Amino acid sequence: MSLRQSTHDPRVQALILLVPALAIYAVFALYPMLNVVILSFQKWNGLDPQRQFVGLANYSAIFTKDPVFWVAFRNTVIWTLMSLIFPPMIGLLLALSLNQKIFGRNGLRAIFYLPGIIAPIAVATMWKWMYDPFFGLFSQLLTSWGMQGWINDWLGNRDIALYSVFVAYLWQTVGFSMVLFLAGLQNVSQTLVEAARIDGAGRWKVFKHVTLPALRPTITIVLVLSVISSLKAFDIVYGLTGGGPAQSTQMLALWAFTQAMQIFDFGRGAAISVVLLLITMAVVIPYLKWTQKHEEVES
Repeated sequence: MSLRQSTHDPRVQALILLVPALAIYAVFALYPMLNVVILSFQKWNGLDPQRQFVGLANYSAIFTKDPVFWVAFRNTVIWTLMSLIFPPMIGLLLALSLNQKIFGRNGLRAIFYLPGIIAPIAVATMWKWMYDPFFGLFSQLLTSWGMQGWINDWLGNRDIALYSVFVAYLWQTVGFSMVLFLAGLQNVSQTLVEAARIDGAGRWKVFKHVTLPALRPTITIVLVLSVISSLKAFDIVYGLTGGGPAQSTQMLALWAFTQAMQIFDFGRGAAISVVLLLITMAVVIPYLKWTQKHEEVES
């Protein structure tokens, strides 16, 4: 086969088009990832020209000598579970509502999506003011309603601080889930919907037997992105509480940052990052395989 003929091969053309993107991905994603894995087996303070190889010492230290790691692990699990329930559920309800022909729905879509384009650190600043127990919006509203007994130190109470931070995270992320579900609803066959209604199916049966099956690919995407986003939660926690009080809002991503950039133990920080990566892969990959197998069986 001549060179000209080979360049007309669709597979060769596709490979040529992919090379620049693959090169960029390798330089800015794969190489840093590999470097972090290597760093997790080394001891380095970020300044010395030489790195000391310590084997599994960093992993042994975070698992056996670092009690904050397990607190951060527990908080990350709780955060992830809440992220799998509330943003997708509320996003789906909003999408179903705003997919109807109601007045001002485009404006409402924009309003609900707007928090998603605000920088997380800016969201943290806004909600930190609203949570202020003396001058914050919530305290002022509760006072005006005669509910002073409900006023709390939302970010200073270790029993509720994590959930208070999650409310701010929920406010920012629910719009993104809503947009994805709105896109998925456009693929729902209106012919099937009308046929189901003619057969006497109510709204719930139409949703269960027509809309929900059509949304399964979208649900997969939303859940996978929710897991990834929740496991790497950092900015909003750092901006609101910094992991306090008493490590009650500490997260794995934030603790990895603290180990590396504040304690200057880059090896342990890298080890925590690798653990976080493995957790992400352990959750996402089996779920993707299960959904793919489920779709193949149905098809």
